[in-house]
Amino acid sequence: MSVPDYMQCAEDHQTLLVVVQPIGIVPEESFFRIYKRISAVSQVNVRDSQRVLYIRYRHHYPPENNEWGDFQTHRKVVGLITITDCSSAKDWPQTFEKFHVQKEMYGSTLYDSRLFVFGLQGEIAEQPRTDVAFYPSYDECESVEKRIEDFIESLFIVLESKRLDRATDKSGDKIPLLCVPFEKKDFVGLDTDSRHYKKRCQGRMRKHVGDLCLQAGMLQDSLVHYHMAVELLRSVNDFLWLGAALEGLCSASVIYHYPGGTGGKVGSRRAQGGSLSAEAGNRHRPGAQEVLIDPGALTSNGINADTSAEIGRAKNCLSPEDIIDKYKEAISYYGKYKNAGVIELEACVKAVRVLAIQKRSMEASEFLQNAVYINLRQLSEEEKIQRYSILSELYERIGFHRKSAFFKRIAAMQCAAPSIPEPGWRACYKLLLETLPGYSLSLDPKDFSKGTHRGWAAVQMRLLHELVYASRRMGNPALSVRHLSFLLQTMLDFLSDQEKKDVTQSLESYTAKCPGTMEFITLPDGLKLPPVPFTKLPIVRSVKLLNLPTSLRPHKIKSLLGQNVSTKSPFIYSPIIAHSRGEERTKKIDFQWVQGDVCEVQLMVYNPMPFELRVENMGLLTTGVEFESLPAALSLPAESGLYPVTLVGVPQTTGQITINGYHTSVFGVFSDCLLDNLPGVKTNGCTVEVIPALPRLQISTSLPRSAHTLQPSSGDEISTSVSVQLYNGETQQLIIKLENIGTEPLETLEVTAKTVNTKEKLYGDFLSWKLEDTLSQFPLKPGKIATFVVNIKVKLDFSCQENLLQDLNDDGISVSGLPLSSPFRQVVKPRVEAKPVNPQESSKGGDFSHVKTLEAILNFKYSGGPGHIEGYYRNLSLGLHVEVEPSVFFTRVSTLPATSTRQCHLLLDVFNSTEHELTISARNNEDLILHAGECQRMAIQVDKFNFESFPEPPADGTQYANAKQLEEERQQAKGLEINSKLDIWEASVEGVLNQLVLEHLQLAPLQWEEFAKIYFSIRCFAYDLVEEKCKVYIF
Repeated sequence: MSVPDYMQCAEDHQTLLVVVQPIGIVPEESFFRIYKRISAVSQVNVRDSQRVLYIRYRHHYPPENNEWGDFQTHRKVVGLITITDCSSAKDWPQTFEKFHVQKEMYGSTLYDSRLFVFGLQGEIAEQPRTDVAFYPSYDECESVEKRIEDFIESLFIVLESKRLDRATDKSGDKIPLLCVPFEKKDFVGLDTDSRHYKKRCQGRMRKHVGDLCLQAGMLQDSLVHYHMAVELLRSVNDFLWLGAALEGLCSASVIYHYPGGTGGKVGSRRAQGGSLSAEAGNRHRPGAQEVLIDPGALTSNGINADTSAEIGRAKNCLSPEDIIDKYKEAISYYGKYKNAGVIELEACVKAVRVLAIQKRSMEASEFLQNAVYINLRQLSEEEKIQRYSILSELYERIGFHRKSAFFKRIAAMQCAAPSIPEPGWRACYKLLLETLPGYSLSLDPKDFSKGTHRGWAAVQMRLLHELVYASRRMGNPALSVRHLSFLLQTMLDFLSDQEKKDVTQSLESYTAKCPGTMEFITLPDGLKLPPVPFTKLPIVRSVKLLNLPTSLRPHKIKSLLGQNVSTKSPFIYSPIIAHSRGEERTKKIDFQWVQGDVCEVQLMVYNPMPFELRVENMGLLTTGVEFESLPAALSLPAESGLYPVTLVGVPQTTGQITINGYHTSVFGVFSDCLLDNLPGVKTNGCTVEVIPALPRLQISTSLPRSAHTLQPSSGDEISTSVSVQLYNGETQQLIIKLENIGTEPLETLEVTAKTVNTKEKLYGDFLSWKLEDTLSQFPLKPGKIATFVVNIKVKLDFSCQENLLQDLNDDGISVSGLPLSSPFRQVVKPRVEAKPVNPQESSKGGDFSHVKTLEAILNFKYSGGPGHIEGYYRNLSLGLHVEVEPSVFFTRVSTLPATSTRQCHLLLDVFNSTEHELTISARNNEDLILHAGECQRMAIQVDKFNFESFPEPPADGTQYANAKQLEEERQQAKGLEINSKLDIWEASVEGVLNQLVLEHLQLAPLQWEEFAKIYFSIRCFAYDLVEEKCKVYIF
């Protein structure tokens, strides 16, 4: 026997072998549909008996194996069922002739046969026949199962007659010698009358009868015959048949102990009747009690009315431990014969199946190891595949998963052996897939993102490469891309630099024809391959949602209750509510995004490859609101450190948006990388609120941008800064263009200004504007521009030292560093504190090149669209940097009396500190033209003043800290009034007016004509009172 049956198991010894084969041309689908129905009738209860017949069906069986039917009767083909198509009566004779030819192939062993004819109708089909069944079609054959049962009963009748015939042989009759094919030439010329020969014949026949009893459902009888055969054959050293008798004894014992079978299909066989089924629960434990049977108690039909008596008298079956020992002994006997290699191999397989049920894995591995080294004839490639596949299956059953995967991989490689004209790459690929669990390998990348790596990486990479190659040879490039992507993603840490380059080059060549996608790939057998996202190309370390730029950040109008108090609660404060809110704040991001605005997410990425990594089509994956992702492309240097990457997108609707991950395209593979699948990624939160759309305001000015960066103390950021250079007292317009670059109308606008980072004292309004002119252009539609005008007027004090007062008798006062335009300046000290001027210091006092700086911020608060309805607005800040240079100084001031007591002449020495020609204008005077660096005197006739309002000391004395501060305020008020009366705002003289000059300019409280009237009127009254009054009004 040269063709092993790797599916053999111990319980097959009790089966009858029936071959089902087609005759002529029969559609394969139709044949196997009928074959499936036939093979479903695998066990039949014998009528008028408690016995059960088991049938084993094969659609292909080598005729040479049938020659070993005497050695083990379950190898003998006892039944033949043929299936044929015959549509016309004229084809019937030829069809029937083929049936007879087919029977002759197994004619020496057949008990009975049947021919099923489909498609033939008419007179021939109506003739009653026992060996032929006619059916109109493959769909109209309801009686197939019934005919098979009748066929099996006919087999039982022949089997039972043969069993009785062999079992009732008398000792005086000559017993034939049963032989295996290779023994026939060895027994030629032997003495058939010798005692040794007769014992050999008896032992072999006894073993043969045991086989027949086991097939006929007489388990107890078969055990008796096997024991007797073992004793007879052992005495004559007939080792081959002794091994067969021991194996028969083992098979009967296995059937007794394991009625469910050992072939892996639980419940495929029904338990034996009577006491066997009642004690089935006790037979599985090791060391079960051996039961005895007396051979003389057997009857002709093998049934004894008192079964319990039989069990108690004779030796019955082997214990589970003894079964394995006898298997070992039988296999050792088989090993003595070179031509019994197939028998030895099948016995090893049967023993392993038993040991698998007994959970004795190590002993089972010894049997399998022996089976591996059994040398058979030159096997075909198909037989090698079958052998390695069965070895893999058996190793899997005993828990040797890696060993199982090893043999299955060998079987897969055998499918594509070079000697095969048409390699079976699909079968190779299918077997390779089945090896994955044995090497701790899964095709789901999620299994490799948790914990440490399992399995041998080198073997796993080899297997993945073989999967890639097999799928490519199958003509499925999508599978090749998927497996190669999986290799690169999961085995990246184990690849050398050269291997990384080789794998990526191969991947790029594959994806050029078939890009990698995130779709599941369904194989023909239903297996689905999950997508493989490249979460390591690049590696992401952190994800951070960025706030909008300062000028675009939305602000919520504060409610009357404040931000921290919920209007939904009737209570002012609740610790439970406050605690829950605090937890919520820790989970949510404390800023908002705006619908329709570009939003940013920053990723810190790392390139683990030894070469430059190009990432294309990198964008965000979101849920919650409609989001338009704007893909980016980047190039990361080889083995770069952490590299910031900013991904942007535009939310199209409002609500809560969650950043779930990002998508990339690397080496032609599109990947959706979810943050949940990225271990060790740090994030500040992934959910942010998107508020309704707001307009976007962009400003442009008539002034150039400033190189100075304003740093306001409040921490506000300045979006734009402009600068301008002015002379002290100069006024300039700042024209600001307000452009709505958003998609919503601009409906409201508020403008405020504040001066920052300056210690200079400002006089007058530094910045002024009329907002009404701009608001008249609102609402400002998208794309429209409005104009806003701001007046910049600078008035600073450029005095560099204190002015010292002198007597009125002097011809004038010399002052340096005085302002051109400063309505308020530092107050000159009273006269009593004055000190003489040092000429040297005075000469060094003038520094006309000094420049002072003013900085201010214009804040635009605006809103509109749906965001305005929800109470949101935006702020936009414009920084203003002004450099102020001195212009005109009054270096000398004096007064002369005029013809009227109500007027006086004011003499001013004017100095032009600029590099330009200036014109000085005063009321009722001709213009004075000054060249650069020129000083001239101008006289102005002015009316004397009556200072009507200046600060008075409060009654409680709390408003001013001291008398000095009060005096300073009074002097400033007087200077302001002089400027207003003289109408010389563009060239103020107030800064050079000292105390004495102010007294000369002050109108006397009483004039002479008024004083006389008062005097005389007073003299009409009391004299004492008049003398007191005279003292008051003396000039």
